[in-house]
Amino acid sequence: MNAINVKIKRVRPEKGHSLPRYMTAHAAGMDLCADLDQELVLEPGERTLVPTGIAIELPEGYEAQIRPRSGLALKHGISLVNSPGTIDADYRGEIGVIVINHGTEPFVIGHNERIAQMVFAPFSRAAFEEVAELGESERGTGGFGHTGR
Repeated sequence: MNAINVKIKRVRPEKGHSLPRYMTAHAAGMDLCADLDQELVLEPGERTLVPTGIAIELPEGYEAQIRPRSGLALKHGISLVNSPGTIDADYRGEIGVIVINHGTEPFVIGHNERIAQMVFAPFSRAAFEEVAELGESERGTGGFGHTGR
């Protein structure tokens, strides 16, 4: 299994905030925790930016993807508005998670509660070549459910 070196900084170290961690030996994502001064109540349909208390420095050619936690989605309807969110290698600010309550009940987020997961991935940049025509393919221009339900 590959590991990349990622530098991490606690934004408010005096609070004793939990750092992201893998919860099982084969987990792809590290859980991110909320860094809050007081509990936050998220009403149904409401969204908010939740601070994580960390900033990272990624190696060039990598991104961090911020994704919902499946248990929160299934049990409470809690998800992320921009999923996956992308943390670029040149971003040095605090990571914030845009959480939304799709459930029917208010959801309380406490300090150090696991609210999202972070997955690291290499990426490629594209160089466009403008052409008058594109090559043929079996699919062609079919999209948005063209193969059925």
